[in-house]
Amino acid sequence: MLGRYLKAQLTVLLFGGLVGPIFLIVYFALGEMARPYLGWMFWTGLFITAGDVLAALWLTNAGAKSAARHEELTQRGVLVLAAITGISDTSWFVNDQQMIKVSLHFDVPGHGGFDAQETMASSPARMQILNAHHLVALVEPGTQKYEIDWNASALVAGVVPAQFTLAEDNKTYDLRGQAGPLMEIMQILRANNVPMNGTIDIRSNPAVRQQVMAVVRRAAAGQPVAPTAPPAATPPAYVPPPMPQVSTAQRLQELETLRATGAITEAEYTAKRQQILSEL
Repeated sequence: MLGRYLKAQLTVLLFGGLVGPIFLIVYFALGEMARPYLGWMFWTGLFITAGDVLAALWLTNAGAKSAARHEELTQRGVLVLAAITGISDTSWFVNDQQMIKVSLHFDVPGHGGFDAQETMASSPARMQILNAHHLVALVEPGTQKYEIDWNASALVAGVVPAQFTLAEDNKTYDLRGQAGPLMEIMQILRANNVPMNGTIDIRSNPAVRQQVMAVVRRAAAGQPVAPTAPPAATPPAYVPPPMPQVSTAQRLQELETLRATGAITEAEYTAKRQQILSEL
């Protein structure tokens, strides 16, 4: 808890709270002669420093509650795929990024489904994940407590590679964006308490390895194989490649650039942004 508080206090000081302690240091360093003229500096510094301490205590308490909630969900929760049912803009910004509201629907096996809404920043990375129309989350059965797993969501959305190397096959399979097999693999790893962070080596756990290998091979077998083209007597006619599809995140980024350069009005920006989000 002390380490959490010190980290929170350092964060508060770095984001403007350092002014209070500086005022107090200057007030006492200048000596008795200057103090009658710097009374405002003492009281201002004292007020800001007290605010720093209270803010750090609040952050510490919020962090402790969040950690306890995460631990509870880790122990009792089940991994589910939440469907994104809607995305809408809000009227406020954080770090020059517009906040959005994402409507979610959760189906928990053996329990009734429920709806929830998350407010988050519309960063390009997040928008790429949201473009897949679903998120991976830990849900506590029987309640509506949940926590979005953004790393797992990025795998399922195909934003990051999901590669599996099988020594027996001497092959590396990429299941990027295949929600079904990836969810099955993550549920196997979770059921066997295998952490899902970065590169995972399960060679020391034969039972888990066999289960994961079976899912990977089944998913790979289900992928269509490109047929071998018969030899042609004449070279085929040139077919221009299809235009690459622009992602939602790229379209939003281009729209932000147009607004920043003044190429479009605020009304045009708002209308176009809403149109892009409605297409998700």
